[in-house]
Amino acid sequence: MTLTTSYFLLILTYAMHAYLITGQDKEKTQKKAEEIAEKLKLKIFEFPVAKIDDVRELNRIAALSLSSPTGILIKDIDAATDEALNAFLKNLEEPQENLYFLLTASSIHKVLPTIASRCLHIKVLGEKAGDTESAQKFLEKDSDERLIFVDKIKEREEAVAFVENLTFRLHRLLLSSSDSHLTLSKYLRVSGETLERLNANGNVALQLTNMVLNFG
Repeated sequence: MTLTTSYFLLILTYAMHAYLITGQDKEKTQKKAEEIAEKLKLKIFEFPVAKIDDVRELNRIAALSLSSPTGILIKDIDAATDEALNAFLKNLEEPQENLYFLLTASSIHKVLPTIASRCLHIKVLGEKAGDTESAQKFLEKDSDERLIFVDKIKEREEAVAFVENLTFRLHRLLLSSSDSHLTLSKYLRVSGETLERLNANGNVALQLTNMVLNFG
């Protein structure tokens, strides 16, 4: 395995096995978590980690071998104690195969940095969402056509929804594909970085254009 491949797979392991969904509306953050679970075809279970005893029980479950993709929904991760979060951290550092974590919080700034840095951050902006079909059509285009495609996206909410769905589509392709892992991993890394910058209020047109150019 080359160093480049190792780097991409490291990004995939950390970012794609854990999602941090933030927003002030708890119903919307839970709905977004459920949408992610549906797109990744996860069987989802809700589990608390408010205190250390909760995490010990979760760790026992996380150590089991899972035959199908399974998601653990943890609401209000920002309300957990530091002791509980430090005990939970190992699950993100050494993710089990077929196990995904969906964490919700009111703000990324209220989440322990060591937790947040190991998750793909998704900020809930509103009700509108894109779909993975448009993401697939985008991937089938050449570079010039992709630039034309993203040039039509003007609003931040629309851009975030599109890149979220693109990220999910790339993830599914990577899990199901027997080849092109290096290219898909590169695309996944770039789309994840673009999503982070859009959530950090980066210029919409600039971030989408850079994403297409970095795809190569």
